[in-house]
Amino acid sequence: MSYDTRLATPGTSPLGRRWALAFLILALACFRLCHLRLLWADEDYHLAAAIHLLHGKIPYRDFWYDKPPLCAVYYLFIGGFAGWPLRLFDAAYVCLACWLIYRLARSLWTEAEGSAAALLLAFFLAFYLPSAVIPFAADAILLVPHLAAVYYAQAKSPFRAGLYGGIGFLANTKALFVLASCALFLPSGIPLLLLGFAAPAVLAWIGALATGATAGYYEQVWRWGLIYAAQSPVTRPLVNGIVRTADWLGFHAAIGAGAVFAFVRLPTAERAKLGAWLALSFAAAAIGWRFAPHYFLQVLPALVVLAARGAVLALHQFRKVAAVALALLLLAPFIRFGPRYAMLAYDAILKREPHWIDVGMDLDSQEVSRKILAVRRPGDTLFVWGYRPDVYVYTRMISDGLFWDSQPLTGVPADRHLHAQDAIYGGPAALNRQKLTRTKPAYLVDGLGLLNPRLAPENYSDLQPWLAHYKLIARTKLSLIYRRTY
Repeated sequence: MSYDTRLATPGTSPLGRRWALAFLILALACFRLCHLRLLWADEDYHLAAAIHLLHGKIPYRDFWYDKPPLCAVYYLFIGGFAGWPLRLFDAAYVCLACWLIYRLARSLWTEAEGSAAALLLAFFLAFYLPSAVIPFAADAILLVPHLAAVYYAQAKSPFRAGLYGGIGFLANTKALFVLASCALFLPSGIPLLLLGFAAPAVLAWIGALATGATAGYYEQVWRWGLIYAAQSPVTRPLVNGIVRTADWLGFHAAIGAGAVFAFVRLPTAERAKLGAWLALSFAAAAIGWRFAPHYFLQVLPALVVLAARGAVLALHQFRKVAAVALALLLLAPFIRFGPRYAMLAYDAILKREPHWIDVGMDLDSQEVSRKILAVRRPGDTLFVWGYRPDVYVYTRMISDGLFWDSQPLTGVPADRHLHAQDAIYGGPAALNRQKLTRTKPAYLVDGLGLLNPRLAPENYSDLQPWLAHYKLIARTKLSLIYRRTY
């Protein structure tokens, strides 16, 4: 049964409702413009990679890049620039994801579910932890290929479903779970699904062979990635998973409750198909047992689609009660995360720095970049010790060699190097430091030593002769800036 007419606003045409829907989604997507003057962890890494690409450097061969290639290519479309280009491009990507989830939910049920799914996705891509929903890194970039793959699987088009899954794989290896979900939607089309999935990977592999990047790709994406995934710093992974999942569901209670309401009312075939999609998505989020907030972006599409159905059914059956309950559940994330947008916008109007501890390191990187830009000369190169790729973005400079942060040089990943010193990649890191000493970047920024003195570059004896060529020229609260003297 269709509930479109029952839930339609009296006196509005279908075209009018669609325009209103589009306006609301666009407005929600544009909330991220309040972060115009900031960069978040990981998006800055991919922006910096795009800048290296624009200078003719090949990832994996000419600069270390431990993510699949599409993450860097994504930011090529805006020339690796921060500010307006970045935030408008990300807002457009959010709108594209909302359009795809609208089509998917509508193909499963009716236009009402499509509209609800699009609105819910836009809402929860705005009102959650900024570090999870503002930066478009691997998990966020996978959203569009993920939704496109499942949409075409639902439409019984296995090759196109596999093709979008394969494109997603070039941004995030968790696309393998998307592929498994699509296989459950159309088991008879698995051969074509696999063929479509393989096509982008084959093309990418040919490109890597042609450019001599295959060895680096294996080392940086797979070897480093697998070591990183296997050696989680989480001491009680099961408890961590339960707590973080509960935290995430607490702020996403509206779609959690809606999904449960729908799930128990779905026909058996739909329940099995959509339930398996949700379960596989959660399994992808659980890899490594870290349960980082942005990992749950893998779960969001499946949960939103189910919640959209639940919202329509609830509003049809318990119109006033369901509307009040939905509004109250959405109010919690809005109140928790909405004011920050207003505060950032107000700071921007007054042209002052935001007083927000979460962006302290980014603000320090901006200060570092201003000091370097004041004295740099054309052609100067840069190396940043620590994980501070935003310095490359703000200065538009590139590294002098393969390495541009200290993770592959210390063997300590960025998720723990502010407080720990135990290497997970010790042997290769020592060899990598030898390679670093053969480079001559004009500027060296130590963005880690003041935060964790145990990982300061001077603590590595094999780097001391190389460091002797650098003189301290400036400092900030969190960083030391050196220039090469001879």
